[in-house]
Amino acid sequence: MIVELPDCTTSEISLKINELHEERGEAAQTRVLTLLISTGEKELENALETANAASREHPCRVIVIVPSSSRTPILNDDGSCHPLDAEVRFGADAGAGECIVLRPHGGLNDHLDTLVMPLLVPDAPIVAWWPTNPPLNPAADPLGRMATARVTDALRSDSPAATFAELRENRMPEDTDMSWTRLTVWRGLVASMLDRPPYTPVRSATVTAGPNYLPAYLLAAWMALFLHVPVTLETDPDGEVVTGVRLVRDDGEITLERPHEDKCIITLPGQKPQIMSVPRRTLEDCLSEELRRLDPDEIYAEVVDKGWDLVQRP
Repeated sequence: MIVELPDCTTSEISLKINELHEERGEAAQTRVLTLLISTGEKELENALETANAASREHPCRVIVIVPSSSRTPILNDDGSCHPLDAEVRFGADAGAGECIVLRPHGGLNDHLDTLVMPLLVPDAPIVAWWPTNPPLNPAADPLGRMATARVTDALRSDSPAATFAELRENRMPEDTDMSWTRLTVWRGLVASMLDRPPYTPVRSATVTAGPNYLPAYLLAAWMALFLHVPVTLETDPDGEVVTGVRLVRDDGEITLERPHEDKCIITLPGQKPQIMSVPRRTLEDCLSEELRRLDPDEIYAEVVDKGWDLVQRP
C-alpha cells in the first residue's frame, strides 16, 4: 500500500501513519529503531528494497529523504509555498515496518533534522545510511548528528577512493562503511585458517582483488595490523572483488582462492584442497549486519586509523 501525500506537513504524515496503524491493529512502538536514508531518486527504489528486506530481521520505521537539487520553492496555484511532498508505504511495500518517503523543496532542504524529528520512533535508536554518495563529514551532517550509528558506502559512490579518504579524515566512533562489512566472511575465513594447528607464525601475506576494489585495501590493512607482517595488495585484472589470500609460513603456504564469486578453494600445507561456499555479500546482508550492531566498531576504527598505511599497494 502506497499513500501519496502531496503538499503536506509532518503533522499530516504522522496522522496518516496513526490511522494506518489503527486500521491494521498494530503499534509503531514495536519498531526497534528508525532508519534514516538520504538518497536521490535514481537510487530510491533500490534503497527501499534493501531496507525493507533488512527490516524483516529488524522491524523499523524507514524514513527516506530525497533532497531537491533546487532551493527554489514550489508554489501552489494560490501563490502559497509548496514545501513538502511525501508518501507512506505499508504492508508488502514496506517490509516489517512502515516507510516514509519525504521530498522537501526549497529551503526545507536546509533543515532536514527538523523535518524528520516529528516522525522518529520515540526512544528508539537512529541509524543514518547513505547508499551512494555520503556527506564527506557524516557526523556534521544534519541527519548524521541525530544518529546513534552512521553507515556509508564509499564503494558505491562516484569516486570510491576519494570518498573514503575524506571519510577516514573525518571519521568518528559512530561511523562505519559497508566496504568493511563486505569483508566479514573473508575475515572469518582467514581467522579460521590461523586457528588450526600447527599455529606456525605467518611471515608475509598477499591479498588479490579486482582493480581499485576498496574492500581489498581494508582486508589487507586488517591483516597487516593484526598479523604484524608485510601485506602486499595485488591486482587481478579479471576480478571484480577479492579473489584470493595467500599466507606464507615456514611450513608452506595457506591459500584461499576464489575462482568463482560463490566458491572458495582453501589449500593448507600437506592437505587436499577444500571447497567452501563463499557467496558475494548483498546490500541486504551488509545492512542487516550493521543494524545488528549499533555500538562503535573498534576493530574497524583501528584498521582505518592504524592499519591503512601499512599495506604495500601495487
